Amino acid sequence: MRDWQPFLWLPLWVWLFIFPSIIALFCLWKGPKAAVLFAPIWKLLDKIYKVAGVLAACFMVLILLLIIGQMVARWSNLTFPGSTEYAGYAMAATSFFALAYTLTQGAHIRVSVLLNLNHHTKFWLDAAAMFVAAITATYFARYAIKTNVVSEMLNDRTQGQDFVPEWLLTFFAMFGNSPTRWGEMWAKTGSEWVYTPVWLPQLPMSFGTVLLAIAIWDYLTRLLALRETQIHGESLK
Repeated sequence: MRDWQPFLWLPLWVWLFIFPSIIALFCLWKGPKAAVLFAPIWKLLDKIYKVAGVLAACFMVLILLLIIGQMVARWSNLTFPGSTEYAGYAMAATSFFALAYTLTQGAHIRVSVLLNLNHHTKFWLDAAAMFVAAITATYFARYAIKTNVVSEMLNDRTQGQDFVPEWLLTFFAMFGNSPTRWGEMWAKTGSEWVYTPVWLPQLPMSFGTVLLAIAIWDYLTRLLALRETQIHGESLK
C-alpha cells in the first residue's frame, strides 16, 4: 500500500500539508480580514472540540463503571470476561478524544521560556512552533488512520477475552462502504458475539489524532490572523 497515494487527482501530501500552509499564509497576509472570513468556521470547530471533550469525559465515567462492575463481580463470585481490555480501550479513547479540547483550553504543557525572552520575536517563534506541531500532528494522524486500515486488511483480532456483538462491527463498517452495499452487509450480520477486531478500539486514536491536527492548524490560523495566540490556560486563583 502506497503511503502517499493520490486523492482527487492530487498527491495526498498536497492536501495534508500544502493546502493548510496556503490557508495559514493567507491568514498572515490578510490579518483581521481573514479572521472575519474564518470566524464561522472557528465557531463550528470550537463546538466540535467541546463534543470531543464530552466524549472523553463519558469514556472516563465508563472506566469507573467498569471498575465497579469488576468489584461487584468479584464480590458475587462471578466472572466479568474482558473487563480489563474494555477498561484499557476506554482509557485510550479518553486520552485521544481529549487531545484537541485540552489543547484549546491551554491544558497541554507548552514551554514558553523562549517566547518570553523578547516581545518582538514572540509572535514569530510561537507561529513557528505551532507550524512544526501542525506538521507533526498531521503525520501522526495520517499514520494512525493507516494503522486502522492495515489492521482491518489483516483482520487482526484481540488476544484477550473481550467480545463485541457482530452488529456493532457492521454499523462501523457502513461508514467505509457504499450505501448500495449496506443492505447486503446487514443481511449477512448475525447476532453472535465475536472477538474484538483491533481496528475497533483503534478508531478513537484515529479520530482523536485527526482532530488534534485540525485543532493545531486551526489555532495557527487564528494566531496569524489575530496576531495573538488564542490558547489561554485557565488562571488559578
